[in-house]
Amino acid sequence: MEGRSSFPFPYQPYSIQEQFMQALYRALDQGKVGIFESPTGTGKSLSLICGALSWLTDFEEKRKQEADALLQKGQAALSSISSSTQAPDSSSTEPDWITEFVQKKAQRDLVSKLKERLKREERLEMIRNNVQLKFAMKRKNEEDEALKLLQLSKEELAEGAGDKEDEELIVAEYESDDETKSKNRSIFSGLYYVFLSQIYYCSRTHSQLAQFVHEVQKSPFNKDISVVTLGSRQNLCINEDVKNLGSNQRINDRCLEMQKNKHEKSDPEDGAKRRRGPAKAVCPFNKVSAQLQMRDDILGSVHDIEQLLRLGRELHSCPYYATRLSVPPAQLVVLPYQMILHEATRRAAGVQLKGQVVIIDEAHNLSDTLSCIHSAELTGAQVNEESRLKAKNLMYIKQILFVIEGLVKALGGKTFLCTEMLTINNFLFKAQIDNINLFKVSPLILNGTFYFYVFVFNSTCPLCTVPSSEQQGAVEFDKALSTSPMMQVEGFFMTLTNNNTDGRVVLHRQATLSESSVKFLLLNPAVHFAQVLREARAVVIAGGTMQPISDFKQELLFSAGVEEGQIAEFSCGHVIPPENILPIVLCSGPTGQELEFTFQNRDSPSMIDEMGRVLSNICTVVSGGVVCFFPSYEYSRKVITHWETTGALGRLANKKKIFQEPKKAHQVEQVLSEFSRCIQRCAHDGGSLTGALLFSVVGGKMSEGINFSDDLGRCVVMVGMPYPNIKSPELLEKMAYLDKHLPHRGGKSPGQALIENLCMKAVNQSIGRAIRHRGDYSTIVLCDRRYSRPATLSKLPSWIKERTCTHASFGPAFAALRKVRVQPCLKCI
Repeated sequence: MEGRSSFPFPYQPYSIQEQFMQALYRALDQGKVGIFESPTGTGKSLSLICGALSWLTDFEEKRKQEADALLQKGQAALSSISSSTQAPDSSSTEPDWITEFVQKKAQRDLVSKLKERLKREERLEMIRNNVQLKFAMKRKNEEDEALKLLQLSKEELAEGAGDKEDEELIVAEYESDDETKSKNRSIFSGLYYVFLSQIYYCSRTHSQLAQFVHEVQKSPFNKDISVVTLGSRQNLCINEDVKNLGSNQRINDRCLEMQKNKHEKSDPEDGAKRRRGPAKAVCPFNKVSAQLQMRDDILGSVHDIEQLLRLGRELHSCPYYATRLSVPPAQLVVLPYQMILHEATRRAAGVQLKGQVVIIDEAHNLSDTLSCIHSAELTGAQVNEESRLKAKNLMYIKQILFVIEGLVKALGGKTFLCTEMLTINNFLFKAQIDNINLFKVSPLILNGTFYFYVFVFNSTCPLCTVPSSEQQGAVEFDKALSTSPMMQVEGFFMTLTNNNTDGRVVLHRQATLSESSVKFLLLNPAVHFAQVLREARAVVIAGGTMQPISDFKQELLFSAGVEEGQIAEFSCGHVIPPENILPIVLCSGPTGQELEFTFQNRDSPSMIDEMGRVLSNICTVVSGGVVCFFPSYEYSRKVITHWETTGALGRLANKKKIFQEPKKAHQVEQVLSEFSRCIQRCAHDGGSLTGALLFSVVGGKMSEGINFSDDLGRCVVMVGMPYPNIKSPELLEKMAYLDKHLPHRGGKSPGQALIENLCMKAVNQSIGRAIRHRGDYSTIVLCDRRYSRPATLSKLPSWIKERTCTHASFGPAFAALRKVRVQPCLKCI
């Protein structure tokens, strides 16, 4: 397909939005790996939606035309064969009737398959157009359709190598209300085949996903696109008894247990006697007919998670499973990071990436996210608890217990404190579990078999006392499931199946076993990201701030086998006028004290005092909100304590009301609300206070995902450079791995580049909290002379770097701050 010159858009797009959509369209059409950077406030989400869905619409139309042409060709070939009266070919070794039969069968199969596909697409189109199909369709027809889809999916899947495991989905545990005994009759199984081209959009948090769905609702594609939003049971469960269990693990366990209870109740084995006692609990929202109806409602219009919950309550249907039932026919699937980046979770959610488009938004920390998802940590207390469980006569159960005992020995084998960094193989040898096949042991934990046999055979475990009745036994079993750390153990087991060179095991021995811990550290996130890159047609990695990109490409893309020619890059400036932002590199303070917050001199009282004078001057001339970022919590406490002692904090409080980032996450919203109200009061009251000052921490609760737009962030101050802790064993191991496996560039080792890039990524995210829309304006003050280095400046976002001024002395910088207008320019209004 050729590129587009115009795109459907809810309003006249900015020129950079048009350029973004054109570049995105080309990347998807050519099957590229795209790196797209568009600052917050430039309409990135709408550009992604309208650019990607325009391509999808064009691609589907082209594919439909090709299918129609192929169908006509097949029908013509059938007619030609049927009317052929040619004499037998004497040179042929096969009888003429055999040749004709084979030709007819091949043509019939082709025509039948194309007709089935077109019929399915027509039905989905009817659903999207909100035809009252769900009221006319009977459940019997739905099940017949599901069986046809299952048969077609098996035929199609048989043609592609390596896709067999896609049929074995964890989520396919429901049966129809007819309670058939055949597992192959599961409606879920039949619909896990993707008939349409799909776009998978993922982001970091559920609030970001909800915001994206709201943008889809405002887009011109709102009435023409089938969208489904996936989430965890914790987010989508409407069974209050289950949801009140609190933790995601307990909710998952209870949900799966109630599914099994339903099967046991409705489908007892022939000749088996029912046990007397109270009926086991089943979920009242586990009804296939209701879920099929909810599926059609989901596909008929665009819903966010809150709307899905309301719809589920209205239809008395489980949103969690109804959304998964909606995945195969949906064109746009919106889901959290983990469901795309973790293979087992993809399978469980019914996500099939083969030939599809993947968009990963807010991807600035993609490498760290991959490492985190595929890492695991166990404490000595967790493995010691499980080591008390004893099972008999079952080989794999005994193997699990054997591995757990090995972990206990590894953690408690010495009495002195130490930290060891081991390869996977060395750790297995050290724990004496190198002879166990963890590929077979781990799934046993995952599907609950271990819990069951521990409960049945163990009479010594405090959690598994002999029940006096079936009801008490169910309570005890539920308690064992909800309190057991076996899911963490299973996660750790799976990490040990990684390649020996791709990770390390960090062994922390403390004074007691319960305080000790063992952690798997993934060093090569590319090995897991490569699976996504191989399967998908195109992958788009997007963010407001993607700089620095060089290490991103090297560590995640080149290491995964992507060539430079396969990568498409796009970066645009901001829609704000240049005068709406003033970035300043401040090299010295008011008294001439040089500002260089290195680890060696940042604790100097004179340095801290000078920073207090800088902040005091800024608060004098900047009205509204000032947000000051420190490199760490420890340094923030040290500086504020010093200012309290010297009186500098009191002088700051005379100019602006002071707020500090809270220690607990649930307090963030309250602090932000009070911060906002204070700024609004100061703007209207005209008192002595000119606004508010917020002390925050780089990489903390307010450095990402928080919006300091307009008066909330008229100035952002960065104190020093937030380099990571170079003494961290994990970071040192990561640096050593990169130095060994990646090429050296620009006179720097990959390990050194990692340190600098981690620092600048954190800086870019923090200073990006201000300037959130076209009419916004702000000042950015980088307080450290090291920011003036060309190599460091080059890692700032281009729209900030181009306006950055370096001031060797404080006077000119303060004069520039005083000239900053207090109202936006007229053309921004």
